Amino acid sequence: MPAIETAELTKRFGDLEALADLSLSVPEGELFALLGPNGSGKTTTIEILTGQLEPTSGTASVLGHDPVADPLAVRRAVGILPEREDPPSFLTPREYLEFVGAVRNLSDVSASIDDWADRFEFREKLDTLATDLSEGERQRVMLAAAFVHEPDLVFIDEPLVNLDPLMQEQIKGHFREYCERGNTVFLSTHFIEVAEELCTRVAIVSDGRLVAERNPQELDDGERLLDVFREEVGKSRAVPTGATD
Repeated sequence: MPAIETAELTKRFGDLEALADLSLSVPEGELFALLGPNGSGKTTTIEILTGQLEPTSGTASVLGHDPVADPLAVRRAVGILPEREDPPSFLTPREYLEFVGAVRNLSDVSASIDDWADRFEFREKLDTLATDLSEGERQRVMLAAAFVHEPDLVFIDEPLVNLDPLMQEQIKGHFREYCERGNTVFLSTHFIEVAEELCTRVAIVSDGRLVAERNPQELDDGERLLDVFREEVGKSRAVPTGATD
């Protein structure tokens, strides 16, 4: 059973078509990227798959759950890191992760918090108010919150924002190791370099439509993902349709 499967997933906001007949199949253990320009429907896709937004038509399955019929089952089963989301400013990282652990019914919350704080290098900030953390530190706390319960599937929107180059490399290594253990990571990004370097498969979307799928490691000699992106997005924009990210 695929970790994620969609069939003709469509979302309209009035006259605006954010997604149009999006069909994807993401196997378990894949490090998958949804790549597209700003406004291509990437965030809309994640919001539908995580039960935050209902599609206009089409179907989706996430770890065997229907995100429309049973959104709570999906949100219990996965980890989620939305774009531009910070821990509550009035909590410390420890308090926030304790809350996440309690919601996830973790049996040993303290050990999990220490483990992820060590992995993402913010242990010395565990008892600092989130409002006093740097942007990069807040991003690391949110990454820990997505992974702290060791879910089979994690959704991450723009994973490397605000991280310095050394931490970016460390996080990318963690993603690879996590998928090597049979888990699935679903990234949304508009950074081609991230998708090309990191992912085992990339779906390119433009104006809410799937325009190409590639394994970056299996491109023809001399071909770059940027070339595919430029060509396929250019074709799709020959007939504007309009979308929202």
